[in-house]
Amino acid sequence: MGSSPNIDVPAGLEEEYYQINPDILQSFNKFRPPLSIYRFMEDVGRIASYYKVGERLSKEQTEELAELVAAGVIFVSRDDHAIYVKHISYQLDLVLLDKHLTESEIADIFQIALTRRMESFFDQPVRLVYDKVREDVLVLTEYVWEDFHRARALAKRMHGVHTLANHAVNCGLTGLFLFLSGKSESFKEAKNARATLDRTILGLFLHDLGMSRVPALIRDKNKPLLPDEMQKIRGHTMAGYEMLARLDIKFPEMERCVSEHHERLDGSGYPQKLGTGAISDTGLLAGVVDSYCAMRTKRVYAPAMEPLAAAKKLLDDGRRYPTEVVKRLLGLLAAGI
Repeated sequence: MGSSPNIDVPAGLEEEYYQINPDILQSFNKFRPPLSIYRFMEDVGRIASYYKVGERLSKEQTEELAELVAAGVIFVSRDDHAIYVKHISYQLDLVLLDKHLTESEIADIFQIALTRRMESFFDQPVRLVYDKVREDVLVLTEYVWEDFHRARALAKRMHGVHTLANHAVNCGLTGLFLFLSGKSESFKEAKNARATLDRTILGLFLHDLGMSRVPALIRDKNKPLLPDEMQKIRGHTMAGYEMLARLDIKFPEMERCVSEHHERLDGSGYPQKLGTGAISDTGLLAGVVDSYCAMRTKRVYAPAMEPLAAAKKLLDDGRRYPTEVVKRLLGLLAAGI
């Protein structure tokens, strides 16, 4: 949605209404839009009701509405924010066209859309569903590529309760900000920079792919795991790596997120017990993000921790976690980001 040059929008109007552009209109049901629509009456300088949700537009009205939208005089109420956000979340690329949404509102849309997409993928981890995940994540990276600072609002969208999908989204959005916080705008000029960003963030969203093969009764158990149950949990990294191969996903950044996010600098991690110098930078980032986001959510066996406390716990465990990455995380949290 962008302001039309054809009208002079009164001050304050945009605080109460979203202006609709043709792309947004086309995403609505043609005869039954999902929310009420308002028309700006230029002669009196006020907003008037044009369509009430639940009614049906006639063919003539749909044609007139398209003309009015092109003229820049059609709006929807910000009171319908929840409905609008949910609608846009089903066609995520619309956030790149809607210039009147705030960064906070766009962050809401990304969280809703990506959580729904990850739920579908973990339920059915096949190539067709992965392609839809990839499509949505690439909209996300395109959005932040235009302005790295946009990642701030996204990083604040943290699910409070742990599920596979919630954890994937928490890690993807937190990891996106942590990754970009270490980059300057000149990063865009580096060879393969955009591909590196795309694949790293996809890897963070999919890092726990193998957990979809662990029975929920084990994942959600609130008592100490039995040896064979722990073996199944520890097997999720290699299971995820093998699933990537079956999905024909062979990008190293994604493979490292999946296979290395439980490796630790002192060699105490799994599955390969890699140590300092053997774990990739991507794997180290994934390890910090995975552990931090896990501690930040309520799990069946542990309460959620406060942000600074969770990051401080990782800093105190410097033998296992990369101090440089954790300090960067702490710095962002301390700055209120």
